[in-house]
Amino acid sequence: MKIASWNVNSLKVRQQHVLDWLKESDVDVVCLQEIKLVDEKFPTKAFEEAGYNLAVHGQPTYNGVAIISKHPLEDVRRGLPGDKSDDQARYLEAAISCQDGIVRVASIYLPNGNPVDTEKYPYKLKWMERLRKHAVKLLAAEERFVLAGDYNVIPTADDVHDAEAWSGDALFRLETRQAFRKIVNLGLTDAYRACHTEPHQYTFWDYQGGAYRKNHGIRIDHLLLSPQAADYLQGCAIDQYVREWEKPSDHVPIWCELELAA
Repeated sequence: MKIASWNVNSLKVRQQHVLDWLKESDVDVVCLQEIKLVDEKFPTKAFEEAGYNLAVHGQPTYNGVAIISKHPLEDVRRGLPGDKSDDQARYLEAAISCQDGIVRVASIYLPNGNPVDTEKYPYKLKWMERLRKHAVKLLAAEERFVLAGDYNVIPTADDVHDAEAWSGDALFRLETRQAFRKIVNLGLTDAYRACHTEPHQYTFWDYQGGAYRKNHGIRIDHLLLSPQAADYLQGCAIDQYVREWEKPSDHVPIWCELELAA
């Protein structure tokens, strides 16, 4: 099963990019972030005609997550548990059924947290703690699962072009990296780092300042696997070439492959 994550930065703008990439990549499941539209405006017909089932948790203008899958979606859960007052559409979870079993998948759009001297940064850290607690519950079920998405977290200096320049940013502050490590250290596997050790591989390049041309990027899109899923991990890659398309997202897809029949 090939599982991907992609922050598309507006599905309305990038719909054809996603459909074209689906044909090229032949992925089974894609977790989308920043779709920036309500459920009723999701282009359901176009994706169903392409052979995908879907679940959507959207909102107008901002945020919004979706899961599209060649296989049936079951037990769909919208919203991250732990704060009933949080109405931001940032978390969507579903069980994906195929002939070789079930994999639970979550599409995550973790808060950015900037500026750090506003309420946005405490919200980010609280959200990460909620995610950690939810991951504990998922692990207790001993299921195969993949927590996929835009985490807005640069894990280490190897994942950023200039660590010093990012040192005070919400994506790279020490508290952010510590909160991320608390999640990973529950026993999850960073699929990309499990397959690649080379530094300075990125999933995001800003639109400003010629960042992509200069390769001034950051790795903030991650696939975290439960031990039961990591046992079947065959590979993980970043499809950087998509950033070269006309009017691209500032993020590119990242995917991993689980050989469930093994």
